[in-house]
Amino acid sequence: MSEDRRAVRRDAGPPQLRPAAHDGYNTGQIYGRGSGNPGSPTRRRPRWGRRIGIGLLALLVLLLAVSAGTYFWADSKLRREVDLGTVPDRAPSGKGTNYLIVGSDSREGLSDKEKQELHTGSADGKRTDSMMILHTGDNGTTMLSLPRDSYVTIPAFTGKKSGKHYPASTHKLNEAYADGDAELLIQTIEYNTGLHIDHYAEIGFGGFRSLVDSLGGIDICIDKPIKDRDSGADFKAGCQTLDGKQSLAYVRQRHQEADQDLGRMRNQQKFLNTLAKQAASPSTVLNPFRLYPVIGSGLDTLIVDKGMELWDLTSMFWAMKDVTGGGGQQLTVPISNANLPTRSDGVAVKWDPVKSKRLFGQLKNDEKVDKP
Repeated sequence: MSEDRRAVRRDAGPPQLRPAAHDGYNTGQIYGRGSGNPGSPTRRRPRWGRRIGIGLLALLVLLLAVSAGTYFWADSKLRREVDLGTVPDRAPSGKGTNYLIVGSDSREGLSDKEKQELHTGSADGKRTDSMMILHTGDNGTTMLSLPRDSYVTIPAFTGKKSGKHYPASTHKLNEAYADGDAELLIQTIEYNTGLHIDHYAEIGFGGFRSLVDSLGGIDICIDKPIKDRDSGADFKAGCQTLDGKQSLAYVRQRHQEADQDLGRMRNQQKFLNTLAKQAASPSTVLNPFRLYPVIGSGLDTLIVDKGMELWDLTSMFWAMKDVTGGGGQQLTVPISNANLPTRSDGVAVKWDPVKSKRLFGQLKNDEKVDKP
């Protein structure tokens, strides 16, 4: 072999292999992608961004489902029993929103033993124990207390059960509720204040006690010792935690107050402030084991108007909390005589005609309210 031919063979490199014809037999060889040894599997890097995104989406869907379920559960508990559409001679709508909040002495759901323990008595029918107008608008929130002994004009009405027509008369405000339930009370308040009531909410003795107990009690500071046989109140001065039974006694007692019913209203406002603050605290709102019992006990005995949606009720609650946080003010309707003698109603409370008219006008027009 010549030198030239041997040189060509040394420089030609490995011989080119011709691809074998495919005979359908799989050798089991695994082919990978990219660089590396041919046939070895390539490990994919975990895609953490995608996993986190999927996890967050799943959590969001879960939260939405829980929130929707909670909403419909709570909405189903509302007792929409008051028909504002049946109230005659309504006051014209003003600016802002007015909620009438009523605490009644209803003993509904209480056993005879509970009535005795709570010192509620067993009187038939219902009466108001407290009445407040909560006004919300562009100029802040105002909570206005109306003494139940206010001497006002009760418009003419027809009794629900008797069907008998009663002419307009002058009595204590509480009489309107006793004679014609919530509808006549609303009509009477609108007639005497000129304020249009947009929504109504009422809670009785049993619901009040359950609500406080579901919160684990209410922390409140009492200025002086209180002992009242009628309500069952028996408290030492100082800061303490009241359970549902004790709280009910505290907000009902009035005989140790110098101005009786007006003093009791101040205690009720003070207690309501603390109640709203604790119910909206993170320890309640962020704890489902506490939040759900609070919602359930609060709604089980709550009576509202037929147009009240859960969103309206929530707005009312946060407005009350706004007052407790200093974002609004608490007032009592201006009084000219807290001990007005009457012919048939005993001692009543007379509103100051000038100051109360100015206050009602400011609320109706959603103006800044002057403190009386």
